[in-house]
Amino acid sequence: MRNLIHPAARFPPAGGLPAELRQQYASAGHEQLDSRGLVFPADLQLPGLSSLIQESWRRSAQLHANPDNPEAPLAMDTEELEEYRRQHPLAAIMPVIHKLLVLPSHDSGMLVAVGDEVGRLLWVEGDAEMRRRAEGMMFVPGADWSEATVGTSAPGTALALGRGIQISGAEHYKRSVHPWSCTAVPFHDPDSGALLGVVDITGTESAVAPHTLSLVEATVAAAQAHLRVERLQLAAAKQSSPARRRSPASAAAARDGDGGAGSLYRNSLQLLGRDQALLSIDGRTVALSARHSEILALLSTHPEGLSAEELCALLYEGDASTMTLRAEMVRLRKVLQQLNPGAVPQSRPYRLPLDLVPDSGQVLSCLQRGSHRIALEIYRGAVLPRSEAPGIAELRTRVSSLLREAVLTDGSAESLLRYAELPEARDDVEVRIAALKLLPPRSPKRAAIVADLERLETELGA
Repeated sequence: MRNLIHPAARFPPAGGLPAELRQQYASAGHEQLDSRGLVFPADLQLPGLSSLIQESWRRSAQLHANPDNPEAPLAMDTEELEEYRRQHPLAAIMPVIHKLLVLPSHDSGMLVAVGDEVGRLLWVEGDAEMRRRAEGMMFVPGADWSEATVGTSAPGTALALGRGIQISGAEHYKRSVHPWSCTAVPFHDPDSGALLGVVDITGTESAVAPHTLSLVEATVAAAQAHLRVERLQLAAAKQSSPARRRSPASAAAARDGDGGAGSLYRNSLQLLGRDQALLSIDGRTVALSARHSEILALLSTHPEGLSAEELCALLYEGDASTMTLRAEMVRLRKVLQQLNPGAVPQSRPYRLPLDLVPDSGQVLSCLQRGSHRIALEIYRGAVLPRSEAPGIAELRTRVSSLLREAVLTDGSAESLLRYAELPEARDDVEVRIAALKLLPPRSPKRAAIVADLERLETELGA
């Protein structure tokens, strides 16, 4: 192997090296890469490269990112992208991003990108000439810049690590990105702490100037504060307005869900992949008991209301007394009274007084519009997977089967592979065969699928 010196302990820490020397070491490190990724022993360290970069390169190689691929792949077409980002929670912070980062970037030769929590770029704005240049490596809205896809880059690696980072020149895993440098900071929900996306500045060496990271961190903090104030204003407006009955249209929206990750804008119920639901109302979130999760799931999918007998039939197996249900409703009302008095269910019939959007309804709405990729992003697993309530079991089967059918019918190889990672698809031979048919013959991902199919043949045969 060329230019390989071991141990790395004879060299000063990468952070203490001049920028020019760091680039020389990074370029030398790339001689140990080929299209398969790292080709040196896992315990060997590359001199002059920070541990952060080396660890990211190793993750990139393990994820089969190809350093010789010149372009990032498009994850969403134009129509799908427009719909997805219009409904995405980060749409609310774009005025702040535009004022603090985008407008100044027009005079500084920079690009400002905002991506979602899995590394797909939703907005790329800034200097027009730089945008044209960036198209050559597909640094464009809709492209996938996750670490798993393009390897080490500021947006993808910041998401992988959960903190702000700077990546300069040859430190990028993909060689086509070496003329660029970038700084990125993850964006977390100001109330729940959930990862929502990433804010990135990309350009020349000035994009990794010492003050740039502080600038992006301050912008993210300002955007989070903006989001929190917006929620408080919305909550105050709701509390001051007179109660009103929901129209059929609003009831339909609550039943089906009319957006992507809408929990930042509306009252929501997270059911997917959880044994206990998370209820969010006016920016406040609480974990529910298993039984209360089932009750609110059923009421949110029946906004017109359910009689005590109807709710009992959906909630309990076999014959159950409505007295049992009434006792449970008393306990649920106490929980909701503390969270928001306006959320306490009405009776005769049992009905929610506000629109509560379940994430399962959002998935169904996306599938109805043919947006299976967005549905797959929202889908975190089966609806309340351990619940044995008849109504929940029916909802769980409906959501899961419709998503699987949509992915098998219209899904790309990437969508099929992502679906195959779900617990419910662990033994799904048909999904893996469909992905194998769509992957290019030389794709490095084929080997893992073949190994999976061999495992399933052995297990199922046994």
